[in-house]
Amino acid sequence: MLEMKKYKLSEIASFIGSGMTPLRSNENYWNSKDYPWLKTEQLGEYQIFDTSEYISKVALEETNLKLFPKNTLSVAMYGEGKTRGNVSILAEQMTTNQACCNIIVDNKFANYKFVYYWLKNSYYKLRSLSSGIRNNLNSEDIKKFEINLPSLPTQQKIAAVLSSLDDKIALNKKINAKLEAMAKRLYDYWFVQFDYPDKNGKPYKTSGGKMVWNEVLKRKIPKGWEVVEMSSVIKQINTGLNPRDNFILGNGKIKYVTVKNLTEEGHIDFSNCDLVNSEAQKIIHERSQIQKGDILFASICPLGRCYLIQDSPEDWDINESVFSIRPNIDKITSEFLYTLLREAYYVKKMTQKATGSIFKGIRINDIEKIEIVLPPKEVINAFSKKTLPIFNYQLTIQKEIQKLTDLRDRLLPLLMNGQVELE
Repeated sequence: MLEMKKYKLSEIASFIGSGMTPLRSNENYWNSKDYPWLKTEQLGEYQIFDTSEYISKVALEETNLKLFPKNTLSVAMYGEGKTRGNVSILAEQMTTNQACCNIIVDNKFANYKFVYYWLKNSYYKLRSLSSGIRNNLNSEDIKKFEINLPSLPTQQKIAAVLSSLDDKIALNKKINAKLEAMAKRLYDYWFVQFDYPDKNGKPYKTSGGKMVWNEVLKRKIPKGWEVVEMSSVIKQINTGLNPRDNFILGNGKIKYVTVKNLTEEGHIDFSNCDLVNSEAQKIIHERSQIQKGDILFASICPLGRCYLIQDSPEDWDINESVFSIRPNIDKITSEFLYTLLREAYYVKKMTQKATGSIFKGIRINDIEKIEIVLPPKEVINAFSKKTLPIFNYQLTIQKEIQKLTDLRDRLLPLLMNGQVELE
């Protein structure tokens, strides 16, 4: 066992404290991209390079906002679902809101990556410190949180092993994001700009291909193309099942996928899935009937996230908030339907049809009534031939990401607890 010494986080950090939210009503604080401003919903990734919102230099000068340096650790003190207790490394200098507890590690005492992995391994212990009506964490409790540190050289070795895995995972995610962007650009080029290859291999619209006015869309589309309701090109739409009165969560090894497991990049993140047993899976599958070639669709917020099933689903199934949409292969292909459902125009149309006071969602019959532009089958087949290698490569990379993630998660507690020593 490794020799370790116990410290409070406050003893190995030069600063521990939260950020803040500048007045939203002051446009001078927000109409700028001077500094990234982080919210807890982003926490949980290994490193954070950018944020969805920014604040201005004026806000930094006129408020109590602090600009945190690169390699600061940020812990979610509150947030929805499993957010509380999530931790990330700030890969660039940035500001945060008041729900983020930011820790600047003193490198004379500790390696910031080792502390990150310690906190990541202590997720449930951190969450247990929650208090108050809203069951939130606070920075004072985090300051008192105890950490066991081996020697600094040992910390660096352990952090190097774990971070090498996370670096490879991050690189693979970037590759997959680029592949996804390639498929989206191809769809846009062929089916939005209408510059798919004509019989001579030239871009149809740019080369003078005949366009005809469509009264439904109030725009021109290529001659021979149709506007049809979604129902005419899909075979069926099914949903998963709610556990209520049906089965118990957390009992078994079958992954139970919800909308939160569908990523923005078009994958399934199995790392935080609830689990069910094989008997529950049989009950769910009677309703979901998911199979290879189906497209999973998030029916509630974040509405529109999709996943193309490329392998037969054996150790997972879906809940009632996830739709399984099966294409009519006589009319369209899985690859075409997947990219169409992810296209901004159709996501917007479906979002507009969503209803509900708390969780806005779309109903199956509303999806079926969505009008789509339907190209001839030979054009759709040609598109699938182009995109299938992209999606296959994405699947290979995603499987590698899952293996690396599983390896990291197995090593993490062993290394943090000193059960495995590195030479």
